[in-house]
Amino acid sequence: MSGFNVDIIFRIAGIGIFISVLNIVLKQAGKEEQAQMLTLGGVVIVLLMVIQLISELFSSIKTIFNLF
Repeated sequence: MSGFNVDIIFRIAGIGIFISVLNIVLKQAGKEEQAQMLTLGGVVIVLLMVIQLISELFSSIKTIFNLF
């Protein structure tokens, strides 16, 4: 792992807050389907970030224990 820093947590929280605000605005405008798609897109983006972090974790574990 290239050093876990708090930036990643703030990035994920920022995406969540941004998506929440846009979701509320779209629901108030009566565009609930777009709000739902926006929320789904936000979840996918955050999941991709988490998958990348997990991949880095496994890579670090392999390096530490000299696996493979």
